[in-house]
Amino acid sequence: MHLSRRNFILKSVATGAGLGLLDYLPALAKPADGKRVGIIGLDTSHSIAFTKALNADQPDPVYDGYKVTAAYPYGSKDIESSTKRIPGYIDEVKKMGVKITGSIQELLAETDVILLETNDGRLHLQQATEVFKTGKRMFIDKPVAGSLSDAIAIYKAAEKYKIPIFSASSLRYIKGLENVDKAKVLGADTYSPAVLEKTHPDFFWYGVHGVETLYTVMGTGCKSVTRVSTPNTDIVVGIWGDGRTGTFRGTRTGKHDYGGTVFTEDGNKVLGPYGGYAPLLVDIIKYFKTGEMPVTPEETIEIFAFMEAADESKRQGGKSVTLESVLKKAK
Repeated sequence: MHLSRRNFILKSVATGAGLGLLDYLPALAKPADGKRVGIIGLDTSHSIAFTKALNADQPDPVYDGYKVTAAYPYGSKDIESSTKRIPGYIDEVKKMGVKITGSIQELLAETDVILLETNDGRLHLQQATEVFKTGKRMFIDKPVAGSLSDAIAIYKAAEKYKIPIFSASSLRYIKGLENVDKAKVLGADTYSPAVLEKTHPDFFWYGVHGVETLYTVMGTGCKSVTRVSTPNTDIVVGIWGDGRTGTFRGTRTGKHDYGGTVFTEDGNKVLGPYGGYAPLLVDIIKYFKTGEMPVTPEETIEIFAFMEAADESKRQGGKSVTLESVLKKAK
């Protein structure tokens, strides 16, 4: 990460808020006592995918024996697309040897590391705080929170409890990245579905995946965004501090697909197709073992500031909105 980009987000987030996000000391995080994985939230397909991989009859050795042993199933209570999944997903994980607990506290007492999978980002701050108090390492699935202010609060709590946390979309590992020299990226266009959920800011629910793809190749340092929005499509243009531009197209019609184009000094590179959950799970296990964060707090917070600024641009009829302004408001 270029120093100027890092300093921008630190200044925007930390000034006056007491946040020293680069002061994370992974060595201070409590090492895992074992390899028992606990899941919070059985209202997303991610929970099933991770459990199937870790609890397979012959799991990939790269997962180093980590196994899902218990789960607390809840979970959104008012998002129908999530709540209706819970009974079936409970049955699925039980068949894979997973114990269902009656509370997060019970889950924490019986596990060593945590996958916070609840699909409803509005619950993450409360749920994550319970985990922080035990000192356990935790992966927080997207969205890291249901608002920018909650996202900032989660990382502030992580700093308070000296727990480095990891949050990422599996689209960070989209195929084609292996052909991209990030030091030579001049700009990028990415796309993903961006279906809306009334309880969350527009892109927090699903568009976050395509925005994270954009940040994976562009890095941090976006200064401002503008958004064109129609019922079926959103186009967001970000201007980075070094003059580069990155765009995200969110779709709500047609076939769901993920990908993009990266413009580099050596020519254009195509991103896609989607590579599944395995690459992300490999990094999660590595994080559980070492406490090292594959994605910095600064980058995750800036991703959510980008999406919040895009919402504000929509509210203002497509005007340019700075990330610094939404970060200041979120505090």
